[in-house]
Amino acid sequence: MDISSFNREELTLLGAGACTMLALHFSSQLASQHLYYWKKPNEQRAIMIIILLAPIYTINAFVGVLDLKESNSFFVLLDLVKECYEALVIAKFLELLYSYLNLSISENIVPDEIKGREIHHSFPMTLFQPRTTHMNQQTLKLMKNWIWQFVVIRPVCSFLMIGLQLLKMYPNWVSLTFTVILNVSIFVAIYSLVVFYRVFAKELEPHKPLAKFLSVTGIVFFCFWQGVILDILVKTGVIKSHHFWMEVEHVELAIHNVLICVEMVLFSVFQQYAFHFEPYSGDVQTMLQKGKKNE
Repeated sequence: MDISSFNREELTLLGAGACTMLALHFSSQLASQHLYYWKKPNEQRAIMIIILLAPIYTINAFVGVLDLKESNSFFVLLDLVKECYEALVIAKFLELLYSYLNLSISENIVPDEIKGREIHHSFPMTLFQPRTTHMNQQTLKLMKNWIWQFVVIRPVCSFLMIGLQLLKMYPNWVSLTFTVILNVSIFVAIYSLVVFYRVFAKELEPHKPLAKFLSVTGIVFFCFWQGVILDILVKTGVIKSHHFWMEVEHVELAIHNVLICVEMVLFSVFQQYAFHFEPYSGDVQTMLQKGKKNE
């Protein structure tokens, strides 16, 4: 097969399709390994939900690439599912961190050895908080609420945006308002996760917290800001329609979806390290080795 016989649109579809298959392969492989070594349901249930984020993103992006010149109603629905799933992933990630720390997510009880640890806030959070605070029950509850606000705001904004678009009531100022709200919500959530990581870094160290943090926030938040930047580049004329095979209104969406297809391959590979099954495989492997010796 001569690859030069394909036009740019066909090559883009082939590349996006190949990336989608790779991301699905790596994610399904990791998920099946966790299912095989199902030792700690509370932790691994959250991990499974997080692992599935990459396949959902890449399928959503690939459908977007396929749907560019057709009716986009199915893509809009799939995009809504993806955005609601983002909120679920952040909630489950926070739940996973609490599980690693043996803390109750509902009670906000701070262990004695952690009470009093200093938290140094930076700008712009110092506009609302003292520069230096200490870990206590109220501080932990505040951090949790700052993260949970994204879990609520993300799906609510998604439903409102789609509803207003369907009703043809979506002028530029409304779009800008939602963008600002989501940017503030995302910033607060990321900031709170970073503070949470710093405070409990010592206790979380055996669980590769930084890798897990980068894996989750990289998919959810980086992809959002990538879309915002592409929107700005298209509106300012940096990216123009004559660079591609499609009309200008589709350029931003096309580039964003193709980039996501490629990025999800990288993230699904990175998840193999961040959420490796090995911590849950020890007892099973020992039993298998004992069985072979008995034979």
